[in-house]
Amino acid sequence: MRSIVIPAKAVIRSFREVTEYMDARLRGHDDFCEIIKVRPYRPLSSVYSLHTTAALFMPLFLLLVAYLVGSIPFGLLLARTMGVDVRRAGSGNIGATNVARLAGRKLGVLTLLADMAKGAIPMLLAGVILGGGDGSRSWVILCGLSAFLGHLFPLYLGFRGGKGVATALGVFLVMQPLAALFCLAVFIVTVKISGYVSLGSLSAAALMPFFVWLLRGEPFTLAVATVMALLIWLRHRDNIVRLRRGEEKSWKG
Repeated sequence: MRSIVIPAKAVIRSFREVTEYMDARLRGHDDFCEIIKVRPYRPLSSVYSLHTTAALFMPLFLLLVAYLVGSIPFGLLLARTMGVDVRRAGSGNIGATNVARLAGRKLGVLTLLADMAKGAIPMLLAGVILGGGDGSRSWVILCGLSAFLGHLFPLYLGFRGGKGVATALGVFLVMQPLAALFCLAVFIVTVKISGYVSLGSLSAAALMPFFVWLLRGEPFTLAVATVMALLIWLRHRDNIVRLRRGEEKSWKG
């Protein structure tokens, strides 16, 4: 016996036609349902509206998750394993540089990697969940920005967080990998020559929007990169003052 193959699209189209027909036939029975106290008919097409509602709220939920992940103070938690509260010693920052100075380079490196991961992982997760549909890349980038803001203004620390350099690097590695590598090179060279981590961070942040533009990144990516660069500079305002006065502490000494 020959098998019959029915295309999936034809099945879906037929199902929708049947539901529309049933909606049209049963919609007129609402008055009868009211008379006999039976629950009124609910159109089958409402299933599609529920799916649409879930699809609209999912990106917002992912933004919230990204912020909460970004708020995790890995530097503070890791330093506490050594009995050090980085908020009350050194520069008072919860970032990798202060952790390395107070709790050792090993924990400093772990802090760096953890802070990078909390910028990258929410974006990768959002990319998997949202797929490659229209507008999904914009939501993925916004998840990176949300994680970055979580590090700067963490819920768990009364909205007093770090300076966002490592988290921004994790975001940029997903958002614009080549530009992020250029910025990393700028950071390494600047710190190597000057000895100032803050100057390296400021230089890399300032050039990030330029590299995104140079690599012909889309306008939305350029806008987010610019916002993040400005916030990094704003969080380094005390370092800028100390650099101008010659009072900034060098990594070399």
